[in-house]
Amino acid sequence: MKQQSNAAWWLALPAIALLGLVGFVPLVAVINYSFFDIFTLDSRFWVGAEWYAALVGTPDLYAALGRSLLFTTLVLLIQFPLGVAIALLIPQNTIAKGAVLMILALPLVVPWNMIPAIWLGFINTDYGFLGQMFEAIGWDFDYKFTAMHTWMLILAMDTWHWVGLVAILAHSGLSTVPQTYYLAAKIDGAGRWAVFRHIQLPKLHGVLTMALILRVMDSMMIYTEAFGINAGGPDDATSFLSLELGEDIAAFNYGPAAARSVVYLLIVMVVAWALQILSRRQSRGAL
Repeated sequence: MKQQSNAAWWLALPAIALLGLVGFVPLVAVINYSFFDIFTLDSRFWVGAEWYAALVGTPDLYAALGRSLLFTTLVLLIQFPLGVAIALLIPQNTIAKGAVLMILALPLVVPWNMIPAIWLGFINTDYGFLGQMFEAIGWDFDYKFTAMHTWMLILAMDTWHWVGLVAILAHSGLSTVPQTYYLAAKIDGAGRWAVFRHIQLPKLHGVLTMALILRVMDSMMIYTEAFGINAGGPDDATSFLSLELGEDIAAFNYGPAAARSVVYLLIVMVVAWALQILSRRQSRGAL
């Protein structure tokens, strides 16, 4: 009987140590700061759970949470069907497929702080393509003072940024489908929807679950893009959880900001954990 060796874990040890350094140590520091009223790093006073009680007792937390959950829901409803549709349309030719995948990946490498600047340029009425098009059709697109327009702009911007990730992951799942499955479906006279429902969709389950968790966590922590568009306005209509946190940090309220960070981290982890449990139950039910 072949003995199992755990020697490979030694190869992963440097990565684990680095992850602990950049992830665990700052997290412990933030949790520690959340129990203090901090004036400077050398001048702080113990307040216990005071910041947590104040945060949980304010309606602003639940309003921001509601906006964040709504944004995440809309992101998933838009980007996942669109990403899967794009993946289905990617050509099988090697050269064309490579070019399409590169184009889809381009927005993913754009620095986050540049994305709102790019989209504000798009909708500029003087030189932006979208701005001039809106002006030509007579649509007064006022993202600064109309909440619906601000939401539309942020959702369009986020979709442009991240739909490529969903499409690339979906394409990787579709690439694992053996060609014999398609031949058998063709022989049986299966339609396009039947092929997708019974052959392609089961292969997409794993990669879409990964994409779902990634997009939920990232969309609930959106900051740079939303702040660059309208800084949470108009009238806090796009003030998500992360923007509320940014305001505390900008005001040098380090104790409340640390408590807010811990609460937000717990919220995101609970949502991601619930999605993972739901996905596992669906996988077991499909077997």
